[in-house]
Amino acid sequence: MSRFDGKTVVITGASSGIGEACARKFVNEGARVVLAARSKEPLDRLAAELGGQVAEAVPTDISDVGACKNLLQQAVSRFGSIDVLVNNAAHNTRGNFENVPLEDILQIVHVNLRAPMVLTRIALPTMRAQGYGTIVNVASLAGRIPLDEEAPYSATKFALRIFSFALAEELRDTNIRVSVVSPGPVDTGFITDPSVIETVPPIVFAQPMSTADEIAGLILDSAADGARERAKPAFSGKLATLGYLVPAMRRVLMPVMERKGVREKKKYMERSRR
Repeated sequence: MSRFDGKTVVITGASSGIGEACARKFVNEGARVVLAARSKEPLDRLAAELGGQVAEAVPTDISDVGACKNLLQQAVSRFGSIDVLVNNAAHNTRGNFENVPLEDILQIVHVNLRAPMVLTRIALPTMRAQGYGTIVNVASLAGRIPLDEEAPYSATKFALRIFSFALAEELRDTNIRVSVVSPGPVDTGFITDPSVIETVPPIVFAQPMSTADEIAGLILDSAADGARERAKPAFSGKLATLGYLVPAMRRVLMPVMERKGVREKKKYMERSRR
């Protein structure tokens, strides 16, 4: 038997990148998936490819509370349960904080933090009635260390991580588990697409780049065992925590990593132009 035979998994940000990779892996392990994203066409294509018996596409703007309610209602209506909730969707606008438009700051907060909290709050009564469930929140190593030119993103990922730990403690005497997956840079359109790569701070490219498939694997492992947190690259996770705890060390290491990041970013920019 596969780990998720007959389980219903709700995935946000499912139309591409990590979310799409998660959907494929969950279905391969016997799950039924409810796919959420704002973009209808890629979502519908993925659901059709995975098969109508096991995949349901629900175009959703998760910054809207009513849409979040509808998403989870659709999951229960179609498949009868919410066994796993993967809060994967993310939004970012990079740049010096005082130059980031206010509406963009609010959207980062709504998508990265408010939506996972809202979806979790809506899903919990169903999970309690079932007697079990797992919530996997996709944070970031940017939530372990302050990241220049991504202050709102860092703040929301830091908060999502702490929210997850606090909720896990609240639910420790139940069969509902809460896990966090904290990736470093991932080779997806979120940072390597030609339309955004120039705005990504070089420091991001100083770390080893993971694939969407690798991070999806961590999400499935967390959904299966309820581990408190998984980070990739693991060493980068330790380094980020150390830099947060010892700010002086961060200031010493940053120039070295910036220089490496400039070199690596140039390679990815050249690749994106091909």
